[in-house]
Amino acid sequence: MSKDHTPKIVGTVWGLLILNTLGSAGAQTIIPLPRSLIQMVTMGSLVAAFSLVLAVNLRLRIRASAFVFLLTLLLVLSVISSANLQSGFGALFRCARLALFVGTLWLLSRWWDGGLTFVRHHIRMYFAVLGSVAAGLVISPGAAMPELYGGRLVGALWPLTPPQIGQYAAVIIGLTVLLVLGRRTDKASAAVVIVPSLVLLALTHTRTATLGLLIGLALAIGSLILTSAAARRFFAWAVLCAAVAAVGFASALQAWFLRGQSQDNFTSLTGRAKVWHALLTAPRTTSEYLFGAGVGDKSFGGLPIDNSWLAVYNEQGMTGVALVAAIIIVLGGVALLRPPSLSRACAIFLISYCAIASYTEAGLGDASPYLLHLAVAASLLAAPVAATPLSTPEVPRRRVPRRAQRSEVT
Repeated sequence: MSKDHTPKIVGTVWGLLILNTLGSAGAQTIIPLPRSLIQMVTMGSLVAAFSLVLAVNLRLRIRASAFVFLLTLLLVLSVISSANLQSGFGALFRCARLALFVGTLWLLSRWWDGGLTFVRHHIRMYFAVLGSVAAGLVISPGAAMPELYGGRLVGALWPLTPPQIGQYAAVIIGLTVLLVLGRRTDKASAAVVIVPSLVLLALTHTRTATLGLLIGLALAIGSLILTSAAARRFFAWAVLCAAVAAVGFASALQAWFLRGQSQDNFTSLTGRAKVWHALLTAPRTTSEYLFGAGVGDKSFGGLPIDNSWLAVYNEQGMTGVALVAAIIIVLGGVALLRPPSLSRACAIFLISYCAIASYTEAGLGDASPYLLHLAVAASLLAAPVAATPLSTPEVPRRRVPRRAQRSEVT
């Protein structure tokens, strides 16, 4: 690959994809933003991302990717399930969005080489998003931590919910910690990212993001223990700090974890279990069971499903569940077969985080941040592109006349 402006454009494309997946529903912002305006910005960013990457990849060079191939099959299934318009014309619009999203990933796959380029893009872009959250908190603390959400941190400048903010914070914290352990960034730069992100994560009171961060980091660092002394030291200190915190701050941690909820509300996962039970017991035709009811807004009976597997089951049927499971299994299997490395550790963190978060968050069946996290994992697990050797030009052989050959013999 030639050293030109392409890497910068690829970073811009990645930022536009992240903007597209921020969503249009959330808390009330300081300056009210019409939902139509937000949707125009998010969809416009996706069109711009596809156009930009197409402009720098006009020859349509792509790399073989099982991850994007399975996403393409999921797209075809989504079109089939949405064709009967059971979920309305909005289903076809969401299919078109998913098609642009998958097409952009195919074109970006040209630059997937097992390096950390997309990890750095991921951290920078989501840190910028968290910067807007922090700015909203400084400008209007009341709007950033409204009573409607129980005093949890929300986006006051751009409508972001506490689980979204917690997810972004947890992901960039985990990736930055791994970069420090791999000596790919200095501790001062890492602290600039990790410390404020931890504060924002704590203010969101997001249990799923916190558990995903801790378990994902444990698995990722565990994959480095045999080859990295820094990973072994970090793991030992983390275990020690966790033990001290569990003993000395048990009541405070329990209060933070429960968020003032009753035992019944906590055991029903803030009401999610009731929605899940209603969805699973609802009558379905054979077609709906196999292919779903079409891509919708990840809700059932007017309530959010908040589970990736049940959302896929509702919208793309058991066939969709099988495809999403194949995505996780393929990426996880490839990660386990790779030799220990920083890229492998980052991929393990992202895959495990998405698998954990899928239990209480929807998004694996449609264009979402979770698919972007898995796309970064796929780029980390891609085999490095072999450098094309420079061929030695063939020197033409000079033709010797027959008389000269006879004289040489004699």
